Amino acid sequence: MTPDDDELTFGVEEEFFLVDAAGELVPRGPEVVDGTTERDGELQRELISSQVETATPVCRTSAALLDGLTSLRDDLARGAAARGLRLLASGTPVLPGSGHEITRKPRYHRMAEQFGAIARSSATCGCHVHVGVADRETAVRVSNHTRAWLPVLLAITANSPIDGGTVTGYRSWRHVLWSRWPSAGPPPMFVSLEHYENSVAAMLRSGAMMDRAMLYWDVRLSDKQPTLEFRIGDVAASAEEATLAAVLIRGLVRLALRDVAADRAPVSTPDEVLRANLWRAARDGLGGSCLHPESGELVPIWTVVDELVANLREPLGASGDLDFALDVLSRLRSTGGGADRQLAAYRRRERLTDVVDEQCV
Repeated sequence: MTPDDDELTFGVEEEFFLVDAAGELVPRGPEVVDGTTERDGELQRELISSQVETATPVCRTSAALLDGLTSLRDDLARGAAARGLRLLASGTPVLPGSGHEITRKPRYHRMAEQFGAIARSSATCGCHVHVGVADRETAVRVSNHTRAWLPVLLAITANSPIDGGTVTGYRSWRHVLWSRWPSAGPPPMFVSLEHYENSVAAMLRSGAMMDRAMLYWDVRLSDKQPTLEFRIGDVAASAEEATLAAVLIRGLVRLALRDVAADRAPVSTPDEVLRANLWRAARDGLGGSCLHPESGELVPIWTVVDELVANLREPLGASGDLDFALDVLSRLRSTGGGADRQLAAYRRRERLTDVVDEQCV
């Protein structure tokens, strides 16, 4: 993949909860996945049996990605409805209750045994964006160039302010919960692919990961696909918002590829500062502030969003994504992000079921 390739491929994986008519989690994910026929893409089981996952085909345009995401959501929603269930697009479950059973799969049960309550209480749903970067050495360098922008991506995608009936005080409580995994969090800066692989190997030896699939960094090299995978986002409230996250990430990757080709140095944000900034973005979402990725000053999130789009204007224009990104961001500026809309739905009558109705596909 060359830096100037305007057909940089991408795809998205989305996780969802299954809930009943009352909005409570239902541990029937494997049944719904096995009984649903998708038109294009994949449906997959998840660690928690009340969850399901979709994966789009490899896409070249935002229009194709949006169509794929919409189709997969529709397919799963129909499969759920046929069983009296609904598909909930929220990073954490809205209502209290059970439904946190581990899916019957040997690997998942080994995870539960090794990681205890971290695994058994990991009912969170994320959005994972894959961007095609075949050369793994290059992918490591791209990760270095994109990591400073992870907080603003988290703020844009934040969609989990309520967890099990509790208003958490965070816009992305999923991020806070997911950070408990010992292999989660922002990726370090790596000097080479060898450095990356040595770090992964050491984490495996420590037992912090059971296998390479448990490398949960916010950006990681995929072992199954020739891609760089961004795992920073909550599952989006809408297919349009998931597509927005994907086109911004692809734009960042394209910009990073050009910087790598020109041998420009990345912004080197210390790990502890990046973690602090991710905490701030998880708490505040789009309505708050975060540290500017370059200056380190505390500024409104929207200031950083606007600067991100300005930086990406040329690559987004080259891929035909600029107007789409500006349109969806304009709507988010008016309505708030997914977390803001969840809270608004709750505050109207202080009924959690209203939030479930707001977020069901």
